[in-house]
This record gives sequence, structure tokens and C-alpha cells, in this order.
Amino acid sequence: MKLIQSRDNAFFKSLKRLAESGRERRKTGQTLLDGVHLVEAYEAVFGPVDSLIVAESALGGGEVAGFVQGRETVALADSLMRDLGLVDTPSGLLALVKTPRATATVNRKKDAILIDGVQDPGNVGTLLRTAAAAGIGQALLSSGCASAWSPKVLRAGQGAHFALAIHEECDLAGFMAGYEGTTAVTCLDGATSLYAARLDGPIAWVFGAEGQGVSAELIAAAQLRIRIPMPGAVESLNVAAAAAVCLFEALRRKLA
Repeated sequence: MKLIQSRDNAFFKSLKRLAESGRERRKTGQTLLDGVHLVEAYEAVFGPVDSLIVAESALGGGEVAGFVQGRETVALADSLMRDLGLVDTPSGLLALVKTPRATATVNRKKDAILIDGVQDPGNVGTLLRTAAAAGIGQALLSSGCASAWSPKVLRAGQGAHFALAIHEECDLAGFMAGYEGTTAVTCLDGATSLYAARLDGPIAWVFGAEGQGVSAELIAAAQLRIRIPMPGAVESLNVAAAAAVCLFEALRRKLA
């Protein structure tokens, strides 16, 4: 096992670039996973990761030490692991992996989640996690969204990425125009209560950016406008919470 203690180390510098730069991740076709759960989820689908990186202090015992036992690893001094700034609370284990690519083309006949300009990594990851949990198999992200394969989005997704066909930089309006099911968007003007709306057949759900919501173009293109009844003292929900309400209401009806 190699222990890296210097910020001038070439391998550490490459990790730092991947941690901080979406351009670097796209150029190299690589990204970083944080935590045992995420590494296990990746390996269950794609096989062994390229490299395992462990914080020096995590080798003393516990989940991380048990997970890497008998495997080839690179150890980083704790100060270097913190310096990567990958997530707010590092687990002590990173993996360097090839960024998965969607092997299937977008399917205009199946359920989908469309994410319009959501920039917060936690929200994008949670939207993907919610979609996967509700049985939706494809996600389309517009330009302006946080990168689906950034470490923070991956951490929030908790393995959902590996159960989805994820398409980035998508023309959402074009997809909606050719969709063979119902396109649905959450908004207030001219909207039907979620609990009164017909949710038959495949649905492409559109969820929008924090604050401004779904773009006017996509609202106009949607066949169904949905509002979530909120009799309480607040006027809006976090986009990921709103998505969970909608997707699981649709799932409840399918299972009824």
C-alpha cells in the first residue's frame, strides 16, 4: 500500500482536478465515488473500480478498513483527503471509476423524469434517487443542471445512478414534442390537483430549478399541469420533495 502525504504528488493532483472540475471529469471520462455504499453499488453493476483511495486514519479499523482488506489501495494523509473537498463529510473511502454512459437511447414510450436547470447537486442527486426508487428508468437533464456525475450528485444519489439511463445536455422540449405518453409539469397557473388528475399510461414528469421552477417553454409544452395541494402554512416544496409526492402518487395508482 502506498501512502501519499504530499500535495505535490502527481496522483493526488489528478484526484484534486477530478474533484473540482467538471471539464476534467468529461475530458478523462472518470469521476470519484465517496463511501462504501456507493462503491458497492457501482461494483455490483460494473465490476471492480479502477482505484481505491483510503484516508490514513480509516485504516485503523471500522467499515472502511474491513471493506478494503485484501484489496490494492492508495492511502492519503487525512489532511489531503480533507483538502479534496469532495463532500462535506468524507467517509474515508474514495474510488476512481470510469464514468458510466447510458447505453440505451431515450425512450419516448416509457416513464421518464426531466430535470430542467436544477443546479443544486443535492437536489439533482435526490431527484435521481427518487426516480429510481419509484421505478422510473430514465432521466433527462437540461443544460444548466448540476453535472449528474459530479461527486456531490453521486453522493446524494446513493447508487441510483447505476439503476438509471441518464442523459445530459438534453433538448427537453424536443423530447416532450415526440413523447408518446403524457407530459406533466408542476406549476400553479391553470393546474389540476395531483389527486384529481388522470395519471394513466407512461408519464414524463418535468421538475424545474430552485426558485424559478420549470421554464415557461416547458410549461407551455406540457399536456398536464399539476399542483400539489398544500393546506398548511407554506406555499411551496423543495423540488426533490415535490417530485417524491408526484412520483409516488403515480406509483400508488399503478399498484392499486
